[in-house]
Amino acid sequence: MLDETTIAAIADDLANAEKNRSKIGLLTAKYPDMTVEDSYAVQDEWRRRGEASGRRLIGHKIGLTSKPMQQATGISEPDYGAIFADQVYDTGSVIDHSQYSGVRVEVELAFVLKDELRGPDISLIDVLRATEYVVPALEVLSSRIEMEGRTIVDTISDNAALGAMVLGGRPVAVDAVDLRRVGALLYRNESIEDSGLAAAVLDHPARGIVWLANKLAEHGDVLQAGETVLAGSFTRPMWVSPGDTVHADYGDLGVITCRFK
Repeated sequence: MLDETTIAAIADDLANAEKNRSKIGLLTAKYPDMTVEDSYAVQDEWRRRGEASGRRLIGHKIGLTSKPMQQATGISEPDYGAIFADQVYDTGSVIDHSQYSGVRVEVELAFVLKDELRGPDISLIDVLRATEYVVPALEVLSSRIEMEGRTIVDTISDNAALGAMVLGGRPVAVDAVDLRRVGALLYRNESIEDSGLAAAVLDHPARGIVWLANKLAEHGDVLQAGETVLAGSFTRPMWVSPGDTVHADYGDLGVITCRFK
């Protein structure tokens, strides 16, 4: 594994890239022996610095859980990242495009937990029992590392490319709808760009939470009561530019709209 000095140096480079709205080179090119565990160590350092500066952790995101996303990135296993309170927007928000880099939007469901989930051996039923409600969400992706040729090591180090989360629509209990069949239509500037069903996420969106709870246990961490978890995208990432309006129609679960300035 990489030593602590190298991990801190990578975290510094990523922090500077975020500040300058730029990208650094592929970590896998500079550190060819870098492992997944190294990349989570980099992410943990980023999270630690954020909390030390006063940012409030409110949840986690899961990425690369669906075939469309895996095909879009060339990566074949899920990953996760941390969400801070200052990264959350409500539907109807106007978002400053310039604060992100490589800006794309994905369609997801967010699970809000009422109970702790502590792995290992968390099951689908455990997740459903621990969920207070599910609500439509958009994830805004932002890349601090070059995108061409990146591997899961690069993506995890980059906090799974999280930029922001937009919440909206209608919260529902897990037994109020068939979560597998929740669908969404994704529009950019009134033109439909993509659509999908939540079953594209590991056959059931709650299975992403199962994976996350058990993966966190490997790193000595848990999902806390009250956390919001982005379960993974069931559409391909859609590029957005300044001036674009994004609209996601979840049918009976309502809509989310935001505009990038």
